[in-house]
Amino acid sequence: MVSEHAPKVLVASNRGPVSYTLREDGSLDSKRGGGGLVSGLSAVEDKVWVCAALSDGDREAVRRGVSEPGVRMLDIDASVHADAYNGIANSVLWFVHHMLYQTPVEPVFDAEFRRQWASYEAYNRAFAEALAEEADPDSAVLVQDYHLTLVPGMLRELRPDLRIGHFSHTPWAPVDYFRLLPDDIGRQVLHGILGADRAAFLTRRWADAFIGCCTEVLGGTGRTRIGVHGLGADADFLRRRSREADVDERMATLREQVGEGRKTIVRVDRTELSKNIVRGLHAYRALLEERPEWRERVVHVAFAYPSRQDLTVYRDYTAEVQRVAEDINATYGTTDWTPVLLHVDDDFARSLAAYRLADVALVNPIRDGMNLVAKEVPVVSDHGCALVLSREAGAYEELGEDAIVVNPYDVSATAEALHEALTMDGDERAARTERLAAAATSLPPQQWFLDQLDALLG
Repeated sequence: MVSEHAPKVLVASNRGPVSYTLREDGSLDSKRGGGGLVSGLSAVEDKVWVCAALSDGDREAVRRGVSEPGVRMLDIDASVHADAYNGIANSVLWFVHHMLYQTPVEPVFDAEFRRQWASYEAYNRAFAEALAEEADPDSAVLVQDYHLTLVPGMLRELRPDLRIGHFSHTPWAPVDYFRLLPDDIGRQVLHGILGADRAAFLTRRWADAFIGCCTEVLGGTGRTRIGVHGLGADADFLRRRSREADVDERMATLREQVGEGRKTIVRVDRTELSKNIVRGLHAYRALLEERPEWRERVVHVAFAYPSRQDLTVYRDYTAEVQRVAEDINATYGTTDWTPVLLHVDDDFARSLAAYRLADVALVNPIRDGMNLVAKEVPVVSDHGCALVLSREAGAYEELGEDAIVVNPYDVSATAEALHEALTMDGDERAARTERLAAAATSLPPQQWFLDQLDALLG
């Protein structure tokens, strides 16, 4: 545990713990965020969180000097942020690490890419300068994720006295795929992270991939230490929240929509390209086609919450999810059975209700840094849940032994896995769920963060 006399802790991430909305009357409304990082940081009292202003409300709050204690929000020019966030972080670095490119036609690293990369550098530099201003001597700085890969190196030049860590919440690309990036850009990304005293990852696989890239491209990782911290589910919060009245209400509604006596296959995802929702729907269609005994006996409860809708490729993907679901319902549905129950509006209480009801959880990403849904469902399941899990999810490293593991590209095998999960003996399902829940909660968010801080300061 970090001592009470430890130096001040600073955290840097694109999204902060609070967001602001500008009301029609000119007042500002604030909203607290959630997630593993917010929960993890609650373990530390003396901290400063540096983040970007993401909306007009955020930028107005910065201009008015409105903020929460311990939060510094950066009013980076909106066009610079858009280039850095959408143009580079989400459309290049995310695509590389999740191996999403259709390589016959993309990527194309041209003059427009170089213009956007200059914005990414400026965006990272703004964070580095703010951290350098905020940090006390010998402070610990934990920089988060692919949005801020250049910050550790920039900050090291400004403040060599600081202890700097970088954490990657995504997978890390294998060296051959990483080298899709222009050579100088790839070196810049690696050098940026190696500005940290310690670089950490969600699984050993992603850490080894990073080491492989550094070894191949730079000749090694230098003095930077490499660590692994597999973020777990927050069991106490999930169990408490999943028993609140609004969740019970949504469970009653879901039960009515599913119908008496039917089994449920549940997935909860953002409509993110890497989540593989469309192939999951095709696998469910194959189950209904090849095993007609499941018709009218099972419902696929699919919550696919829109993500990054300012990017065309994500809007198109969301539309395809809806199209495939509608097609399955039109082909197989009856007057009293809707095969796919699809929701695209975000509702956390409804997601928890689905977790509790699930007979089968389908988590089949193409590639995923961890995937907390795979860890959350077993924690709150009422009667035990069989987990169908992609071997390309980071969670596979911890949960694979008690899951039914699939190749995310193999629709036929995924359909068979769904059948196996639906027919699993109740006692076996309950026993697996208990082991899955234990593994899923072995490193809850607060301990996950403190472990990184201890390792950085040690």
